[in-house]
Amino acid sequence: MSNLVNDTDLTSSLDCPVVEGKRQVQHVAPRTADVGGIPVNRVLPSRQRRLIGAWCFLDHAGPAVFKGDSRGLRVGPHPHIGLQTFTWMIEGEVLHRDSLGNEQVIRPGQVNLMTAGRGISHTEESVPGETHLHAAQLWIALPEAQRRTDPRFDHYPQLPQWREEAFELTLLTGEFAGHRAPTLAFSPLVGLDLLATSAGSLTLPLREDFEYGLLSLEDELIIEGERFGANELAYLGRGRNQVALELPEGGRAILVGGEPLGEEILIWWNFVGHSRAEIIEAQNDWEAGSERFGSIPEFQGERLMPPPLPWRN
Repeated sequence: MSNLVNDTDLTSSLDCPVVEGKRQVQHVAPRTADVGGIPVNRVLPSRQRRLIGAWCFLDHAGPAVFKGDSRGLRVGPHPHIGLQTFTWMIEGEVLHRDSLGNEQVIRPGQVNLMTAGRGISHTEESVPGETHLHAAQLWIALPEAQRRTDPRFDHYPQLPQWREEAFELTLLTGEFAGHRAPTLAFSPLVGLDLLATSAGSLTLPLREDFEYGLLSLEDELIIEGERFGANELAYLGRGRNQVALELPEGGRAILVGGEPLGEEILIWWNFVGHSRAEIIEAQNDWEAGSERFGSIPEFQGERLMPPPLPWRN
């Protein structure tokens, strides 16, 4: 990511206003980006909303169909610090490689979670012959105390699943409705996938101390009578103990939430830091080919390089 985000005020806009006794829902429009040759819709971070709990980045990739001689997704070696990359695969298969030597194909219904900590690099590419891709790709900011933790990679082929009314629910991380996901987390979080097997409505219980967002991944989403288009983020804020939603048949949405991080973070390119000095150091190390980020010799292609830093270094 090539833009800079500085979260200097993390408390003033966590609660959506109440109008005539009804708590409002914020509409956050997506912007388009290109990741590895695949168009994506990005809703976090934006000028309207920078964080939801520790979730600091949310791309909706696809649904995409590759035609002709397209090789699908292909993201060359690039570094990360201070975050976890979180991939929820809906359709298609993608190969992850990293500088720790991990190689893992992620398939529909699975989560790949890479903890960057003090530094790691990785690649992502569609497996040979794959013609589809549909995924949600997110980042989770590590709290300051854990920002330099050892890098690691975790793959979750099985996650808690259950049915409620016309919905199939998959718990991606955290705890929800008596279910607990095995996914590694460094702060209180929740991630939930909702798929409507037929048109229907559902009321979800929420924690009042968490802030939440809902993103429609397929078809429109109706929240308490208010319509949201596909790829439009609905920011619910804090202070809710439930939310009512409706989806058409085949509709899909993802709920993300968490305890407000309460810390200032910076996002620049593929780095998340708690100071400019951290990011400057990481970029200089990557550009110099430092051993800090290792290498991925199995990938045939060039390393990705960042744009110039916005600060003097």
